[in-house]
Amino acid sequence: MMTLAEAKKALLTLLVPLHGAGEAESMTRIILEDAFNILRRKSTEKLSIEECNRLIDIELRLERQEPVQYILGMADFYGLRFKVTPDVLIPRQETEELVLWAKELATVMDSPKILDIGTGSGCIPVTLKQLLPKSEVHALDVSQSALEVAQQNAALNQVSLHFHLLDILETSTWGQLGQFDVIISNPPYIPHREASLMPDQVKKFEPQLALFVDNEDPLLFYRMIVAFAKLHLVSGGWLLFETNEFNADQVMALFSTDEFQATKLRQDILGKNRMVGAKKKD
Repeated sequence: MMTLAEAKKALLTLLVPLHGAGEAESMTRIILEDAFNILRRKSTEKLSIEECNRLIDIELRLERQEPVQYILGMADFYGLRFKVTPDVLIPRQETEELVLWAKELATVMDSPKILDIGTGSGCIPVTLKQLLPKSEVHALDVSQSALEVAQQNAALNQVSLHFHLLDILETSTWGQLGQFDVIISNPPYIPHREASLMPDQVKKFEPQLALFVDNEDPLLFYRMIVAFAKLHLVSGGWLLFETNEFNADQVMALFSTDEFQATKLRQDILGKNRMVGAKKKD
């Protein structure tokens, strides 16, 4: 039987060549805390047979470069814990900045009504409801499996949300939704032709439905959500998008209509253009 200290050494030996020392140390800490409760145990304590088998399974999955969040079934986001499965994208730190922007805008509103389109794990609406308890928060997704994960995360974090199983590309479904003060989305935006540029860890394991869009119309979801917002965003309300650094200017151009004003572009902590937003005219 190996000790917890030996388990740590084995994980680092495996992960350092794959991810570098810093990332390997972080991943090892997460695994040992989540899967083996190392914070409550001495490093000299031996693993049980079941724990040894669990470690072997984790190592095999890590060798295939499966994301550690899927292996453990959990991810951290904005200081909260979220269940994740291969049906949903893993919450990213960049999206925390989009949530913070939405919070800044909604804080000055009375009982704001917020809609997250393409909610996935529900990390955006759950966090916003935590930050803005007086808000009414709605979460929409085309995937039943993703919506079930989002519902579980709402329960896990003890918040009440309104869920909608809808395809935002189907304009006939829009009538089922009301008016909102803030609409927020991190939609699919990667053309299929760019799949080869994606890290294998993302391409092989995260849901393609949430990542990729048709080669001929990479801004499809942005364009349709802008059209939706023209009808379902209240006067003075805000539409916020997460983008990538290469399409931010194109997404900004979609706001060049009579309906929007105060168009803004924000950078992430690395200085990349990652968020755009616009206010609907009063």
